[in-house]
Amino acid sequence: MEPSDAREPIDAERGRQLSLFRPLGYQRNSCGYCKSKDGSASYYASSLSVRPAHYEELVNRGWRRSGTLYYKQNLRRSCCPHYTMRLEVSAYKPRRDQRKAINRWNKFILGPEYIRRVAYLCPKTREEKKSRKCNFDLLSAVHGVEYSNVKRPVDPKTKRPLEPAHRFEVNIEGDAVSQAKFDLFLKYQTKIHKEDVSKWQTKDFKRFLCSGLKRTEPNATDGQRRLGSWHQCYRLDGKLIAVAVLDMMPNGVSSVYIFYDPDYEHWEFGKLSAMREIALAVEDGYQYYYMGYYIHSCQKMRYKGSFRPQYILDPESQTWDPLDGALTKALDAKPYVSLSQDRQCADTTKSSASADTETETETEAEAEINDVEVSLFDLHMPGVLTVDEVKRLNLENWALLVHGSFLHMDDLVGWEKMRVDDPQSVKGIIAELAATLGPVVVRNSAVVLFD
Repeated sequence: MEPSDAREPIDAERGRQLSLFRPLGYQRNSCGYCKSKDGSASYYASSLSVRPAHYEELVNRGWRRSGTLYYKQNLRRSCCPHYTMRLEVSAYKPRRDQRKAINRWNKFILGPEYIRRVAYLCPKTREEKKSRKCNFDLLSAVHGVEYSNVKRPVDPKTKRPLEPAHRFEVNIEGDAVSQAKFDLFLKYQTKIHKEDVSKWQTKDFKRFLCSGLKRTEPNATDGQRRLGSWHQCYRLDGKLIAVAVLDMMPNGVSSVYIFYDPDYEHWEFGKLSAMREIALAVEDGYQYYYMGYYIHSCQKMRYKGSFRPQYILDPESQTWDPLDGALTKALDAKPYVSLSQDRQCADTTKSSASADTETETETEAEAEINDVEVSLFDLHMPGVLTVDEVKRLNLENWALLVHGSFLHMDDLVGWEKMRVDDPQSVKGIIAELAATLGPVVVRNSAVVLFD
């Protein structure tokens, strides 16, 4: 936040432009991957109102959301580090297994009889056959079997238009709750993830997958892209069979979750949905596709790395490194990797042996810290501002929402006497939130603390 002497009140219009965050603090939880009891450590916040541009800033700082819960993992102190990944959609080249997956699905939708009859009634030229064999067109592969795009020439034998074996339709709609979505989600969670049916109620589903970012409809007049949280719904013969939950940000499409009918599990919906979402990003002019977190030690996550060119967010420098041989080799050797830190160590005059010894000593010392009882600033969490950097944000000017009215932090009684690095004080709680959100989001947000 830029220094300012002005203390102008926040009017309604300015208030509508702000994202709202409630700090929940740093916590340890069980790991859903290696099942360690308290192996995953993250900073958490919650919100019912986040603007897509602000969320994009957070994603590029290592954050993700699960419904209204927002979190940034401490990769250095977690058993299975979660790395943010993104793909440049204009450079995407599908691998053979990805092409095979979508071709299999397309043949299933059209059916052998339809394919045979269309080949007879609408034969392709030699050049068309050669081009199709040598070139894979992602957009054609994705959209060609959607019912509105399927060719239906009149069959001279029946005098009726040819119909594909199945009517396949995909549409994008708001992230609203429906009974069909909830029933499909319940079937997916119980069959695929083996969860107890009693774990999920409609309100839980709504909080998890239907309470997303502020939504904006696309506007062709001013070139406005679709923004916010959306559901991409797949229907087969009129029946809902899959829902991809997507966050549309100014420069990227972020995959939040996909759930599908387990009866269609063998069709590899993970690959199919990723290719369709990349195609969506290409068509609508987004630069990046975010596949969520990448966990190198989790075998089920490895397929994400096969979508290239893929980049991994460096947790220290918050720059992007290609997921290639160098980074993969480093991740094979140790769970926490920061190539920027490795390069910095390599540039020092210390020998590699002494550098390794120093790193091991630091790691052992930090392991003794009970990280849920100390200030976040004592943990050296990657991608988090230091105390001095937070002080330069002028936290006293940060907006505070109380019972529908906006105040400033220094309107709080005793604010000036509180310490930034005291995790038990209001200022300490606010400072930790600011340190994890970063300066851009702090400048464009307000804190909900007492409501």
